Amino acid sequence: QTARVQAPAPTFQAKAVVNGEITDIDLESYRGKYVVLFFYPLDFTFVCPTEIIAFDEYLDQFRAMNTEVIGVSVDSEFCHLAWTKTARRDGGIGTIRYPLVADITKSIA
Repeated sequence: QTARVQAPAPTFQAKAVVNGEITDIDLESYRGKYVVLFFYPLDFTFVCPTEIIAFDEYLDQFRAMNTEVIGVSVDSEFCHLAWTKTARRDGGIGTIRYPLVADITKSIA
């Protein structure tokens, strides 16, 4: 299925890290809500941590607008977990309350 702007995203099921735990998520479970679905290159890089952290800092405001946030990269759920368990001062991102999805096979991207 091809993704199109202003159309529902193609559904997927994947492993993700949410609140420091590895879990399964299904995009279908977000039906009826807006979703900010963003992709970033890799964990433990200095490319996107500022934006990833900022999404978490504004998460309550997104949720007040019936909007959820989901981040996706090609790293594994284990790498996501390690990155969220690493302090920001040490190159990690700390606790993130929204899902960081593992897309190792690049089937979501």
